[in-house]
Amino acid sequence: MPFTVKALQKTAPDQPFRVTMIERRDPRPDDVVIDIKAAGICHSDIHTIRNEWGEAHFPLTVGHEIAGIVSAVGADVTAFQVGDRVGVGCLVNSCGDCRECRADNEQSCLNGNVGTYNAKDVDGTITQGGYAEKVVVNEKFVLRLPEQIDFQQAAPLLCAGITTYSPLNRWGAGDQIDGSPKKVAVLGLGGLGHMGVQIAVAMGADVTVLTRTLRKEEDAKALGATQVLATTAEGFFPDHRGEFDLILNTISADIDVDAYLGLLAPRGVMCVVGLPPERQQLSFGSLIGNNKVLAGSNIGGIAETQEMLDFCAEHGFAAKVEVISVDEADATYDRVVDGDVHFRAVIDTATFAEVTAE
Repeated sequence: MPFTVKALQKTAPDQPFRVTMIERRDPRPDDVVIDIKAAGICHSDIHTIRNEWGEAHFPLTVGHEIAGIVSAVGADVTAFQVGDRVGVGCLVNSCGDCRECRADNEQSCLNGNVGTYNAKDVDGTITQGGYAEKVVVNEKFVLRLPEQIDFQQAAPLLCAGITTYSPLNRWGAGDQIDGSPKKVAVLGLGGLGHMGVQIAVAMGADVTVLTRTLRKEEDAKALGATQVLATTAEGFFPDHRGEFDLILNTISADIDVDAYLGLLAPRGVMCVVGLPPERQQLSFGSLIGNNKVLAGSNIGGIAETQEMLDFCAEHGFAAKVEVISVDEADATYDRVVDGDVHFRAVIDTATFAEVTAE
């Protein structure tokens, strides 16, 4: 039978979060029921629920960084059992049959994947995300959380972790050039950037953080960066022309794309994972000269996400988080936008017990 759980929900972009009851579907034979222990706050949640990426489906519960424990499994589930530590990221379904799905690239499903929230599910309902007590998910889209990583630090890995791991992996951040580590620059040191730094360092890269000021220099070096450069410093772009083999751009703001491409060495790559709301300007000459690449990357498939989780556990790191209660969500959204969270905010879903649902 369907059941109800407490959840944080908005009824419109300009309305505050409220704790209310939402319905979870009657678990199917291939479903896993998860008691959510922690739910990360992603900037995508904010963009979505503020209608910055188009009209959202209200009322809406967001959240696609979910960590918890299996509380029930369907009769056909083979990969998980009650008590397992698990996670759910940005996807909860895909066709499973197209070329991309068969290649473990469910995020690029040619027939349209199903997002964890604000998406039309296979039964026609709108998916509701992880700012809640429980969630029901097809077992193929459930990840196994390594024992070494606690729920609160694991939750942001389900989006921020895979969003940065996938392009760093694809573009060979751990490769060497002439016997030396590849020079990787991470543009921005927020929720995505701090994961990018840790992952690139663990892969063996020589990592530089590019940021507007040196305010976060101590943080960046604690994460493993060898240097921090202020992009607003006089002469920055000519002084560092051709210095980097790979730039991971994590910021969601306007930049001078041509100027940043000038920081790349010949055959260098700038991969974009931050999505500014405005169109960006580009001169093709910035790419053609010295055979440079401007690429984009959007999360990763389920198999690669599991690979990322295991990689983080093997190398002994995870997300750096601030833990908040359910009644702090609105204020925390403003802090995320202001760059005031160090580095990811995670909702402690146990605090639902302290709030009466409307």
